[in-house]
Amino acid sequence: MTARAMAQHPRLLLTPETVTEIRQELGSVPVFDAQMAEAVSMVNAAIDQGIDVPIPVDMAGGYTHERHKRNWLLMQQAGVLYQFTEDKKYAEYVREMLLAYAEMYPTLGLHPAKRSYSPGKLFWQCLNDANWLVSVSQAYDCIYEFLSEEERELLERDLFRPYADFLSVENPQFFNRIHNHSTWACAAVGMIGLVLEDEEIVSRALYGLRDSSIQAGMLDNDGGMIRKAGEYQAGFLAQMEGSFSPDGYFTEGPYYLRYAIFPFLLFSASLDQSMPELDILGYHDSILRKAVYALLNQTDANGLVFPINDAQKGMSWKSRDIVTAVDLAYHLYDQDPELLSIAQLQGWVTLDPAGFRVSKDLQQGLAKPLHRNSVMYRDGAQGTQGGIGILRAEGSAGHELCLVMKYSAQGGGHGHFDKLSYSLYGPMGEIVQDYGSVRWVNIDQKGGGTYLPENNSWAKQSIAHNTVTVDQTTQYQGKIQLADANQPYLFAADILHPEVQYISARDSNAYPGVMLHRSMVLIADSGLAEPIVVDLFRVESDSAHTYDLPLWYTGHLLTTNMEFEQLAALTPMGKNHGYQHMWLEGQGVAGEAPITMTWFANGTFYSMISVATPGDLLISTFLGADDPNHNLRRDPALLIRKKDQADALFVNVVEPHGSYSPVLEIPKTPYGVIKGVEVILNNREYSIVSIHTEDGTQRNIMIANRDNDPAATHEVTAKDQSWTWTGPFHYMTNNK
Repeated sequence: MTARAMAQHPRLLLTPETVTEIRQELGSVPVFDAQMAEAVSMVNAAIDQGIDVPIPVDMAGGYTHERHKRNWLLMQQAGVLYQFTEDKKYAEYVREMLLAYAEMYPTLGLHPAKRSYSPGKLFWQCLNDANWLVSVSQAYDCIYEFLSEEERELLERDLFRPYADFLSVENPQFFNRIHNHSTWACAAVGMIGLVLEDEEIVSRALYGLRDSSIQAGMLDNDGGMIRKAGEYQAGFLAQMEGSFSPDGYFTEGPYYLRYAIFPFLLFSASLDQSMPELDILGYHDSILRKAVYALLNQTDANGLVFPINDAQKGMSWKSRDIVTAVDLAYHLYDQDPELLSIAQLQGWVTLDPAGFRVSKDLQQGLAKPLHRNSVMYRDGAQGTQGGIGILRAEGSAGHELCLVMKYSAQGGGHGHFDKLSYSLYGPMGEIVQDYGSVRWVNIDQKGGGTYLPENNSWAKQSIAHNTVTVDQTTQYQGKIQLADANQPYLFAADILHPEVQYISARDSNAYPGVMLHRSMVLIADSGLAEPIVVDLFRVESDSAHTYDLPLWYTGHLLTTNMEFEQLAALTPMGKNHGYQHMWLEGQGVAGEAPITMTWFANGTFYSMISVATPGDLLISTFLGADDPNHNLRRDPALLIRKKDQADALFVNVVEPHGSYSPVLEIPKTPYGVIKGVEVILNNREYSIVSIHTEDGTQRNIMIANRDNDPAATHEVTAKDQSWTWTGPFHYMTNNK
């Protein structure tokens, strides 16, 4: 820590210099001024109500839990207001609340709920205790010079140093991991260490607990040994090395990146102030900058975060975490004007130099639209553990169709057994959905905000996702350690072609003796009014199995050409692996003709045509079986089942078309243009599929199933036609 930096307070996100600059311009920066006014109103109301520091008893959503959460925000905001306004009432408010916590903290044992692998003291889990300290360290930093030496000594002796020790040396299973929990822990310990000018505490945060007796044999929360993540085994630098792929993809998924990016950036901004020699912003090839853009790219057209892995739906870039990420990334890195357009949509800024800079540059009209093109992210610290692909194409009126294909690593304890799954998003949200998690965050009536039992029995199971399930069992036997040790791999991809993009990935480990191979194509050629999705899912095995492929669609089913046998009574589809939660509503048997269905979602019509093998079953199902506490949504699905087959091919084409307004009551283009789908050839070497539209165009997709050499030439004769192409994938049209 430099002598200059350690001679002054505040020294985390604020400095005396930046505070002076902001004070001088208050009243002339409307966006920032509006945020200040909101904070003043909130904190003044809290001051009038008085201080409340209750003994912790509740789970998430309960009064004491929410009170301590509100207290950390109030203290952080009050500290900032003291710096910007110099009004002592804000410093006095923080001081009195901190003294109340210092009086209570030494009397606390572990939280009485004891529902976590690492119970906290103020909260039911150490994670929330770390959340508290990240914010309160900023508040303490802001009023440090206001306090007397005796008050600082009391707070540090009875509150802050014991707090930092509790989060680290007393809870190594929480602190010494590569996990978002430990990111929060390291940031909390490190930030208070910077305020305390304690090099040992800061070193502990950066490099982890290095006592061999602490590290030996320690298990992570999922029962596996703690992963080494590069040069460092634990600590903040290890989090930066081990949590992200080289592209900035966060292995736990975008929902948890949204959560973890907050402490990553706050602590890094603080380190940049106090320890510039560390060059934390450039660390690991500026990984945090990449992570911010990866997070923004993993959202739909409305800014909603893709609900990959354990994720609550509805999280958007208007959340506090992402607002902080955008402001800090803009301020700390290269002032990308495209980030300003996101800040403009967010509608508020952080009360710090980053938010101030964003506000000023918005006022000057520097914002440019954020261009989100198709992108592929590798997974794993070395980028060798699969990944995800995000394909985007525009249709009529600039409406976006976004395909997300997931072939990533397991994602640790927050991962789902959903290899080679996909989801689909239109201009108004989900079309083909990922369930997300079974959790009501901070809702006391739903288990105190924890993950509910159905998160394991349903959301993590393979059948809950749009991927193939073999013999009605979950991938990797439902074992995290087995899934962590094996990942899918990218077979071939091209996302740069303006009219045809594709991703092809394989997994030979999800089921013993079974190879899964999925190729997904997004076509937006000039002959189509709207982009279409072509899904080719091949399965190979030397023995016969039952293969299920569900389509978890959103909206209302309008019609299908299948004749369903409606059952007299609903029955669950199975006893385990997620099937116990699915009601068997009806089923039909496929003949020679393709299966067709049309549904309506978010104002748009969607149709799917599926190539059927005679005898395939089409099953109508919806969620809600074995759900006595009503924890699951009642989502519908159509499931295609292929029985007693060794090798199989699922071919599905999804087409958006038209719209309907309940105000005008006039449908527009309620029928699609795709009139047929034909499998020209399918064997272990090659697959050729043709899509026929009403104008007579034949769109042909050719895939070399075993050879992904981009220079290899393939010559195939099928159905009295010769097919020649180079590389693993080819697309061509023939006008009939």
